[in-house]
Amino acid sequence: MSTELQVVADEAATCVRCGLAETRTQVVFGVGDPHADLLFVGEGPGADEDRLGEPFVGRSGKLLDQLVLEEMGLTRERFYIANVVKCRPPDNRDPRPDEIEACNPWLEKQIALIDPKVVVTVGNFATRTLLSTKEGITKVRGRAYPFGAAVLIPTFHPAAILRGGAQQMAQMRADLVRAKQALAGAPGDAPAEPAPAVAPAHEADDARLFE
Repeated sequence: MSTELQVVADEAATCVRCGLAETRTQVVFGVGDPHADLLFVGEGPGADEDRLGEPFVGRSGKLLDQLVLEEMGLTRERFYIANVVKCRPPDNRDPRPDEIEACNPWLEKQIALIDPKVVVTVGNFATRTLLSTKEGITKVRGRAYPFGAAVLIPTFHPAAILRGGAQQMAQMRADLVRAKQALAGAPGDAPAEPAPAVAPAHEADDARLFE
């Protein structure tokens, strides 16, 4: 981790800006290359992440690593992963607005110091937060969005794929190819992908998905 990012991580480790500090095991700040061109942003730590102190370490994380390797040729050491909130909400509930607001400066500092070319938001919550939208992931994915000096590409949470979403699997792969193209400076047009299946997409759009 870069010196500046480590300083921020050390500061965040003792954060008591919201009530999540009372129930967490530890702050889950982020992991990966601090100079990465590619940044993934999820929602918040789950039970495994809270215990181990690293984002996306459960089944969803393993699937994310697999898909990124297969579609982008990158291992976890070559990108960075963070979450909107750094502490696990009890019972994996949604983070509350005051918790998001309290935690937002940490994410803003991460993004500023890492200075990625491409930000991939994973799932509904991260996508809605960073794009400031109420639209679900099935409506906003499929294209790239300006995000400061970077490009933001929304995709499904791997948990949606693990629930049996073959359609979402194909679409998530297409999103990762889009991110690869954006990293290379190519237009962010998606490769051909199947038309969405109404039932699975609806299910994923409404789901509460933590890693």
